[in-house]
Amino acid sequence: MTWKSNRLQTPKPPPGKPVTPESLAASGSEDGHQMAVFAWAALNTEQYPQLKNLFAIPNGGNRHIVEAIKFVGTGTRSGVPDTMLAWPIIRGWDKKYHGLFIEMKIEKYRNHKNGGRSDNQIEWGDRLIAAGYCVRTCYSWIEARDTLIDYLEGRL
Repeated sequence: MTWKSNRLQTPKPPPGKPVTPESLAASGSEDGHQMAVFAWAALNTEQYPQLKNLFAIPNGGNRHIVEAIKFVGTGTRSGVPDTMLAWPIIRGWDKKYHGLFIEMKIEKYRNHKNGGRSDNQIEWGDRLIAAGYCVRTCYSWIEARDTLIDYLEGRL
């Protein structure tokens, strides 16, 4: 994804092949599913303008030790969820959220211990919930898309 003129743009497809959320998720990787979420979001900002406030948090992945040290020094923290929708939801007196965090996992981790989440991810999730954020773990781009819609339409 790239930002251009303050508008989220979908990636440019290879010649003859359209980029769709489905094609991005076809690899089955967590990154592919996360890219699919952002491609879907870019296509749906007219219906849900709040999606312009959706962003990724680059905490995971394998990095060279020098880069990892730099990331930690600049504030990157292990366990922080993968994406955030910086949009508060207020519904009456009983329910409000400051924003939505989504931790992406692939389907094969759904039935693993803690749904495939690390101890750091569980700890961060608990702290974010205590601070008034909605936190969800999603196992596909479709689940993440549905979570975003449910959040924005007041069903969470």
